[in-house]
Amino acid sequence: MLASKNIAFRTIEPSDIDILLAWENNTNNWRVSNTFVPFSRKLIEDYVNSAQDIFSTKQIRFIIEDKATKKKLGCIDLFDFDPFHLRAGVGILIDNNYRNKGLAKEALDLLKHYSFSHLKLNQLHCTIGANNEASIQLFTKSGFEQNGIKKQWLNFGGVWEDELFYQCWE
Repeated sequence: MLASKNIAFRTIEPSDIDILLAWENNTNNWRVSNTFVPFSRKLIEDYVNSAQDIFSTKQIRFIIEDKATKKKLGCIDLFDFDPFHLRAGVGILIDNNYRNKGLAKEALDLLKHYSFSHLKLNQLHCTIGANNEASIQLFTKSGFEQNGIKKQWLNFGGVWEDELFYQCWE
């Protein structure tokens, strides 16, 4: 089991479809996930029922649970997994009800441990909108370094925003 002091990771299951549908279709999350249209229940069901093998699908999503209560707190992803160059992208979402409690940092640190110790990755990476101070602070506190800027990369209703590239090595 992947676990730390307060949280545990588990792979997604059919019982997660409703919460994943709610998180993915929450328009407040679309800006950071580059989502433009709602996800259908069928699309989420197909995703949940697909193989969750990082070596075949190049991605894996974990549900972040409260270790004591088993409440679903959010999810964290490894994507664009590259077994040759030993790297993967990271994405994280904490449910609105559980934000600002240190859970994202704990989850990111647990994912780093899993990635470097079990998958033997060399690095993790992510991209963050330049105005997303909360994510910048989270990833910086977890040891990620900003290594690039894509100028005017994101368009939010006609307002252009830079996108920052972050990396972390073991």
